[in-house]
Amino acid sequence: MTGEPTAPGSQATEGTENADSGDSPQPLSKAYRHDIHKLFGRKHITARDEYDGTPINERVPLRADGEAALLSRPAGNPEQTVSNHYSPRRLSLLTGSSPPEADRLKFGLPWIEADIEQLIARTDPEVLHAEWLTDTLSAAVNESMYYPYTSLKYHTLLVAALLDNYRAGHTFDELSLVATEGEPTAGAPASTSVEEALESEAVRPHRTVCWTPAVTLHVTGKPGDRPATLIGEVPVRSFADAWARLPEHPLDTDGARKARLLDAQLRRIRSWSTALQYIEDATRGLGPLPAWGEADA
Repeated sequence: MTGEPTAPGSQATEGTENADSGDSPQPLSKAYRHDIHKLFGRKHITARDEYDGTPINERVPLRADGEAALLSRPAGNPEQTVSNHYSPRRLSLLTGSSPPEADRLKFGLPWIEADIEQLIARTDPEVLHAEWLTDTLSAAVNESMYYPYTSLKYHTLLVAALLDNYRAGHTFDELSLVATEGEPTAGAPASTSVEEALESEAVRPHRTVCWTPAVTLHVTGKPGDRPATLIGEVPVRSFADAWARLPEHPLDTDGARKARLLDAQLRRIRSWSTALQYIEDATRGLGPLPAWGEADA
């Protein structure tokens, strides 16, 4: 299965090709709003079509949603993988439990509506990207209750990255994982602001799928001269393979114990949204490792 580009051969600047404008429901905006119903603990079939006047729960073009799902979950009928945890609350591979933000999730009630509005209400898709990139509430929800270690936050960012690449004329087998150094001065994701993400030279609109003090990762058909490796011919759970193939790794595995531990785990995790979320959890010090930038334990 490959993407269905609408503009073959486009050479526009990365992350800005066919950019949305105004407040009409453009494709990139749909990518960031298509799974909002999961923040309310609802399934697609029972979800509403709009939230406070903003369209949600819409189909994402060019198969980007389905192909992003295949990066994190197996195809076919889902199977419950954690028998005693059928819940929208994500489980962390780092701790074995749900992150602190999950305590704020009162599904179907208005406690988190202000946070949800930030994830959908902006009319500029680049701002929506920055909102999701720095959000922690969506990181507390899994993309499928059958696979509770997956992450709604990183599934959504992967959907947007695939869609932006496909609209630029790239097919899936042309896409690369790009790894660059993190930004230690930006602080952990829990305190990093939308404004910082918009101003950062390390963040590429829609193509950056993980932005932490440890590492910044991008999915793009235009890697340039940055350390990169092709993701694969078709969308499958292949993160560990791609990570291991990177020609250069931004983590200081020679000098930092926590970098070695993070690197070792990323060479084992195959689900993309699970792996990206693991990086965030480790960076924030949610488990046995200290927050990135603090002294090793």
